[in-house]
Amino acid sequence: MSGYFRVACRGRRFRRFIKLKFSQPVFVLAALVLIYFAPFGFKAFFHVTQEAQQESSNVVKPPEYPSCKIDFLESANDLVEPKDFTDFRNFTQFSLEYIEKNDVSFGTNMYKPRFGGHQTLQEREKSFYAKNHTLHCGFVNAPGFSSTGFDLDEKDKTFMSTCKIVVYSAIFGSYDFLRKPAKNKISDFSLKNICFALFVDEKSLSTLSSEGNNPDDRGYIDLWRIVVVRNLPFDYMPKNPKVVKYLGHRLFPSARYSIWIDSKVRLEADPMLMIERFLWRTGSEYAISNHYVRHCVWEEAAENLFLKRVTATVVDEQLKMYQSDGLIKFDPSNPNNLLPSYIPESCLIIRAHTPMSNLYSCVWFNEVVRFTNRDQLSFAYAYVKLRRMNPNSSFYLSMFKVMDIFSVCDISDVITHCLVLFSASRLQLVIIELVLR
Repeated sequence: MSGYFRVACRGRRFRRFIKLKFSQPVFVLAALVLIYFAPFGFKAFFHVTQEAQQESSNVVKPPEYPSCKIDFLESANDLVEPKDFTDFRNFTQFSLEYIEKNDVSFGTNMYKPRFGGHQTLQEREKSFYAKNHTLHCGFVNAPGFSSTGFDLDEKDKTFMSTCKIVVYSAIFGSYDFLRKPAKNKISDFSLKNICFALFVDEKSLSTLSSEGNNPDDRGYIDLWRIVVVRNLPFDYMPKNPKVVKYLGHRLFPSARYSIWIDSKVRLEADPMLMIERFLWRTGSEYAISNHYVRHCVWEEAAENLFLKRVTATVVDEQLKMYQSDGLIKFDPSNPNNLLPSYIPESCLIIRAHTPMSNLYSCVWFNEVVRFTNRDQLSFAYAYVKLRRMNPNSSFYLSMFKVMDIFSVCDISDVITHCLVLFSASRLQLVIIELVLR
């Protein structure tokens, strides 16, 4: 009797539960969806699980890089600039001016100002010539507008105008963490003679402060002089760091040498030893880190499309234009290659601010503005076209492996690739889980 009573009570509770839950149409609909999709859901679940396992097993394992040391000099304290670099006399000489305002020829009502200016295709073509001329290179204003964007305080401009050698980086949109240079690996000479500048927007500065990284009274966080940028010129946040990355010769007008480092890496070498090793010793005016895996523009484009960093429409337009203008796929067996790779890692750029170095930085920046912020796609085109249009002018660009300069994961793209595969599988599993619920 008592057993029957317990079962009856449970039955009544169950009926009350059913009556309560299914008195609302939404629960009735959910129940019908559950009944209908349950067989397919379980099948899909096991299919996705197998697919995820298959994907993970097919992912290429990150290559193992040998531990190696770059042959830096032992000390930077006794460095003497070579005579060839004293006045940059051995490099191609010409004078560059920059367009500061765009004429409004089609009415102010239709005009939208652009930080890179409204460069026509004819102006783009002429900009590649190594001669005395004026070209687009950012900071283009328009009549009736008070700012080009990328606004800086006067005290920061004064600081930047005094720099002769500069190491600089940028964090915009709180995209990265603060990484302080390894001070114990930087010589007294470099500490006294080099500016370290970190460009941030107000959002990033607020994030740094919330993490306990507040600028001191002079505006420094450790070695970094914090330069706050207001009124960022591009709505698409990843393009804003490119202003700093390529236009160092415009931001630091008195600088003779500059070293750009991505915010994803931490500097672990003496900057003067880097300049000696990659510029002075090789006779180069522009040095950039090589990509660790890919070497062809089309290969890089495919990877970016796979990771959904770019849209197919923009990349197709870009590569069609480049191909029609003579860019061909990289052939590693071709002894006549102008470069050891058409794809830079570009987390590190070491420059002498020569005319050709400045010109190349401008035309490369203009390609990034015109197309996609994925600068690896336009690096080779800008270089090959510059060389082709100036056959009698030298441009000494060298590429190297990053190795032990930074504390950074050189396989970041491979890891990102794995995470994307995992995220895609996880997303499918979540969808299946919601259906099953």
